[in-house]
Amino acid sequence: MFSIYGESGRLFKGPMEDLWRIEALRAVMRTRRVEAQREGTSASAVQGHGAPAVAPHTLAGTAISAYAQASGSALARHPLTRVADVMSRRVTTVTLDQPVLQAWQLLGRAGLGQAPVISAHGELAGLLTRAELLNLERLPQPDAPALAWRALLMQPVSSVMLSPVPAVSEDTDLRRVARVLLDTHLPGLPVVAEDGQVAGFISRSDILRAVVHDPPLDLWS
Repeated sequence: MFSIYGESGRLFKGPMEDLWRIEALRAVMRTRRVEAQREGTSASAVQGHGAPAVAPHTLAGTAISAYAQASGSALARHPLTRVADVMSRRVTTVTLDQPVLQAWQLLGRAGLGQAPVISAHGELAGLLTRAELLNLERLPQPDAPALAWRALLMQPVSSVMLSPVPAVSEDTDLRRVARVLLDTHLPGLPVVAEDGQVAGFISRSDILRAVVHDPPLDLWS
């Protein structure tokens, strides 16, 4: 299940397909949506002329078998399909009224590229990203006086964060999360409880880590 949160609280809750109908979310869209591959494309078209067509389930079985042989034992697969399977539960957050300088330093110390922004009641209000902090349209000119840079760094996080921002629940399907990340170019999505409290964060790195680590992300189920 997906939600959209802003400074005034939850603005939407529903399936992924309805996210794009919410006008307020268009502010975080970074690229046009990528259309799915047309149905009916044959395997031979991908493999090249003259190559025998191989059924997808055969390719999957071969890949799993090869992986098991390389590891020296049969692999007990545990499909990772939900946000709860791969999300980070220890999440760094910043507040709406926190100075930009303080938030920037917090991201740097934690080695993070983003952090959910929460209200005074702990409810999700937006997302602070390093990309937004370094937005050239917002930064003073190189020859600007020091006071201009001080003014930028002393303004509250609420003035530079992305909001409204999409969020997910722990039981959301990973493929749908990946779809939203591709469509928005966001680095990740906050994971929220029913009351809007931030319960974690799922990033592109979390999904990629699930692909390369055991238990593997089951791409063929």
